[in-house]
Amino acid sequence: MYNGVMIDGQGLTIDQVVQVARFGAKVALTEGAKERIIRARKFVDELVDSKKVVYGITTGFGKFSDVVISKEETTDLQTNLIISHACGVGNPFSEEIVRAIMLLRVNNLAKGHSGVELKTAETLVQMLNEGVHPIIPEKGSLGASGDLAPLSHMVLVMLGLGEAIYAGERMSGAEAMKRAGIPSIQLTSKEGLALINGTQVMTAVGLITAYEAMQLVKLSDVSAAMTVEALRGITDAFDPRLHQVRPHQGQINTASNMLRILEGSSLTTRQGEIRVQDAYTLRCIPQIHGASKDALNYIVERINIEINAVTDNPILFPEDGVVFSGGNFHGQPMALPFDFLGIALSEVANVAERRIERLVNPQLSGLPAFLTPHGGLHSGFMIAQYAAAALVSENKVLAHPASVDSIPSSANQEDHVSMGTIAARKAKEILFNAQNVIAIELLCAAQAIDFGDAAGLGVGTRKAYDIIRSEVAKIQEDRVMNVDFEKIYGIIKSNQIITEVEKALGELAI
Repeated sequence: MYNGVMIDGQGLTIDQVVQVARFGAKVALTEGAKERIIRARKFVDELVDSKKVVYGITTGFGKFSDVVISKEETTDLQTNLIISHACGVGNPFSEEIVRAIMLLRVNNLAKGHSGVELKTAETLVQMLNEGVHPIIPEKGSLGASGDLAPLSHMVLVMLGLGEAIYAGERMSGAEAMKRAGIPSIQLTSKEGLALINGTQVMTAVGLITAYEAMQLVKLSDVSAAMTVEALRGITDAFDPRLHQVRPHQGQINTASNMLRILEGSSLTTRQGEIRVQDAYTLRCIPQIHGASKDALNYIVERINIEINAVTDNPILFPEDGVVFSGGNFHGQPMALPFDFLGIALSEVANVAERRIERLVNPQLSGLPAFLTPHGGLHSGFMIAQYAAAALVSENKVLAHPASVDSIPSSANQEDHVSMGTIAARKAKEILFNAQNVIAIELLCAAQAIDFGDAAGLGVGTRKAYDIIRSEVAKIQEDRVMNVDFEKIYGIIKSNQIITEVEKALGELAI
């Protein structure tokens, strides 16, 4: 029984992509996928032999679609396509992102509508399994016709060109393939276009971002719950009856999470005991967090469709004997969701920063100013709030949607583009900032709780507090706080807090 991920073009999941991309799970094509690839390839050969004029198979590309290419020139046409389109700039994508890109591209080919040779698809599979990771620059894609520039850098290595990482070392693509024992390939008709015309780069970046975002929105409930306890917050605002009369699912789920995380707490209050109501950043946690969760669930739904879709051009239907030159490469269906992802994560960070302010501001908290026992001589968490404010301010700039922009290309043949890859990359940067804002809230909340009685924490918040304190001691006097931030950021990346909280409470809802 094969224990890796079977690629059939239809059933790939986000979790499987993460297993391959992050944890190195092996992959293999199903027999059905191989049969579909072979059938589509046979159809391409028939089209070439019959000298039919078909875009990208017997013609040039983009504005050159009216230039007919002879059978003898088809190999040069596809190779030239890759070399000329490898125009990426900037830092390379992480190996994790590159692995996700390669997996998504194989899954696209496995559907049998692209027309590559079976050995071409199997070469990508071998590269994944042997750990040959092409150097793919982050920038240079318009998101239509797909992710042409970055995907061309992926294909360069398949041809024994470009650069790659192998066994932790950067080297030429030819050397990486040689050391891994993978023969380089020569492209034939349709193959170059089939490998680079699609949305796999934006989708890979957005998928990994969304996967971590699903964990972060759960963690934001935990960090918010700790702040509620530190500020003696009112739990009536989380009563399920209140949320059933405005039944947005994310709101309902967040209110339920809050009560579960705070179960058994002696630090929370009821309305009227200390105050009648809390400020919005505490009282409206279900509504604010819930809206971001609803957005995330929509985004995940779009990702699940896209990772099992055919997104190149032209698209072959061998069983019907037809080829359609359409626009499935256009990134707009993902550009809008990835812009939405950035906005949703920005709001998670925005409200967390306002809770941080409530914790460090003595006029709002009733706690020592900036959570230091020796204010004046020591500044405590004063500049921690500055850092959080800087991060959320940067997010507000990054959250401006990329998808509302378009610049015509290819002599106006490609006259509307999605900018979806930019949207995904911005969402990834916003995620990083949001994770660090939540890290700061966790530290501030733990410090604030230590001015009271940590023994009174709820079941879920106790788990989080103990993990924090196992890495970072209470601040008695000033120290380099960046070190503390990085420790908690590492905990967030490892998902340790949510893992332990869910062991105690069961799965938290998104």
